[in-house]
Amino acid sequence: MRAGAATQAAITVLHIGAEHTAVATGQGDEAMAWLVLDMGAQKTARQFFKRSPPTPLEMEHAIATVEDEVIRAVPLLPPGTALLCSDALVREVALLAGLAPGERMAMPLDAMERVFERLAAVAEGRPVVREGLPQGTDFAAGLLILREFMHHLRFGAITVVR
Repeated sequence: MRAGAATQAAITVLHIGAEHTAVATGQGDEAMAWLVLDMGAQKTARQFFKRSPPTPLEMEHAIATVEDEVIRAVPLLPPGTALLCSDALVREVALLAGLAPGERMAMPLDAMERVFERLAAVAEGRPVVREGLPQGTDFAAGLLILREFMHHLRFGAITVVR
């Protein structure tokens, strides 16, 4: 559970997998609670994105479903918990947000939102190459899950750890 966190601080670890998203929360080395959400980058992409890049309507439908699933994690989270993740996709989002590469990269919500806004612009018709985003619907779905998770669970930042 630790993922590089301080021993006594409340932490939540996020993993956005291909078919599911896992959330574990606790203090120190032990998870006190965990939840597997019925959404993952590939599953969400398959379910909602028929085009690459996805259309605004496809994004809206995915957001509505992902929001409903993310909200299930609310009772799990202790107040003041820090969010950590070691997923390659989230690291890529942090780099696209302009963070310097490192062992620990703290990405504020607004930086992640700016990357999501670039994805939304691509969905509206801006060339993906112009925005420098990875092509493919898996990245779009993973970013959408990260955004909804941070936004609806009110995380001000996520720390990406190796």
